[in-house]
Amino acid sequence: MLVHLLADFGVNDLAFAEVTQSLLTRLPDAQVVATTVGPFDTLAAGFVAAQLAAAPAPRGSLMLLNVAPRRDDKGPRVDNDGERLLLAEMPSGMRVLGVDAGHAFAFLAEATTELRAVDWPTKGSQFRSRDLFPEALALLHAGRLPFRGEPLPAMAVPAVPAARVAYVDGFGNVKTTLRWGEPLARRSGEAVVVEVGGLRHPARIVAGSFGVQEGELAVAPGSSGYPLAAGGSVRWVELFLRGGSAAKALGVQGSGTEVALHSP
Repeated sequence: MLVHLLADFGVNDLAFAEVTQSLLTRLPDAQVVATTVGPFDTLAAGFVAAQLAAAPAPRGSLMLLNVAPRRDDKGPRVDNDGERLLLAEMPSGMRVLGVDAGHAFAFLAEATTELRAVDWPTKGSQFRSRDLFPEALALLHAGRLPFRGEPLPAMAVPAVPAARVAYVDGFGNVKTTLRWGEPLARRSGEAVVVEVGGLRHPARIVAGSFGVQEGELAVAPGSSGYPLAAGGSVRWVELFLRGGSAAKALGVQGSGTEVALHSP
């Protein structure tokens, strides 16, 4: 059984090992695949979660999504309390159990068949992903996880923010929340200037990342996207520097930075 563990502690961190051990104690047949994003980066976590959960997956696949900055209350935390747990049922069959923090469920909400609030403790441990959440995931697998109320509308969680950096991959490709389609697709071949965080770089809008010369920045439909619950699909625009790192050229440090396209 595939179990994605998506969190903001590093893959080589002790925390990942402890959570993996806790998961396997309760789900001994699981194959845990760990993926990390930057500290408290709920936007990147939401992007990655939807990309994995909306794709075809083995039957019975699960995901534990835990990037929880606990910013829902600025005051002192009583017994390490934090944000609530949600469940997203995906058309792929994967079920995503995660903390409703920031934009963690923003992308999932566009693709899910059902979004539910989970009736599960949100306090009692500083290390909830090890001490509280694996048991909830095991109950979900067994069909015995309790819920609160009726299914939630997509608007119950923050929407995907427009025109932002969402995720930077290991090659320095910048995946954005710009949506490929009309009228952007009609501008294919057009020279533009990409602005990210105040830094500008010449680029070209193309229908494929490699549709530019070596050293040229492409604005293209990237490899990320999936079907939407309301019908149709989304393809996220990627900034791709052929032969180099778009993130380095644009000074991108992480997600959330605004992206704009200008005429040369």
